[in-house]
Amino acid sequence: MGKDDFDEVLDQIVEKDKRFHRDAYVFVTQAVEFTQKAISKANKGRIRHISGQELLAGIKTYALDRYGPMAITLFDEWGVKRCEDFGEIVFNLVDHGLLKKTETDSRADFQDGYDFYEAFRKPFLPKNRQGTETEKKSSTSA
Repeated sequence: MGKDDFDEVLDQIVEKDKRFHRDAYVFVTQAVEFTQKAISKANKGRIRHISGQELLAGIKTYALDRYGPMAITLFDEWGVKRCEDFGEIVFNLVDHGLLKKTETDSRADFQDGYDFYEAFRKPFLPKNRQGTETEKKSSTSA
């Protein structure tokens, strides 16, 4: 699929489902590619399907590498508040032919992922503030 076709399909997705910003879809497709490459490398070059939980781990690594402490802010701007939102994005991409799934893949694969504060905010806090509930509450209410 060419870039113009990809962009056109993304426009259709965002028009139909306004919950998530277009950039969230671009990010997820990039995170899928990142995760696929990492798993392929770990499997001596063999490409295989990645699970929802593997993708969530890849999303976390890719986001922290690419955006650092800004990841959680960007996700918030894009309408992504929890792991289940990544599942919704993935299945919107599947429904429009931009990603593939197996018959065992489901949105439930993205449940019980990780807490966004723990994954994207806490690693960048000073060690003496990482365990404070006050910091957690103030970052999630902003």
